[in-house]
Amino acid sequence: MFRFIGAIAVSSIGDPRALGLDAAVPASFLALLAALVAVQTFAGGQQLGVDARVAGVGAAVVALPLRAPFIAAVVVAATTAALLRSSGWLS
Repeated sequence: MFRFIGAIAVSSIGDPRALGLDAAVPASFLALLAALVAVQTFAGGQQLGVDARVAGVGAAVVALPLRAPFIAAVVVAATTAALLRSSGWLS
């Protein structure tokens, strides 16, 4: 079914690479993912706030350029947030 729909779409609009969509689609996915991370990190109900989630995302941002695997960055972020919450800071 999806192959059929894709074949019809390609035949009707032509080659998507000719339209420049090959660069635009991954960039739009990256922008949507960044927006989702920002909203989930800073939004708390109807207010913007800073809590342990922000420190966790910050720790992951530091771990990733240091060539840590993705799962290690997730563990670092979760551990950082958990330690800050258990100590009473940024809870």
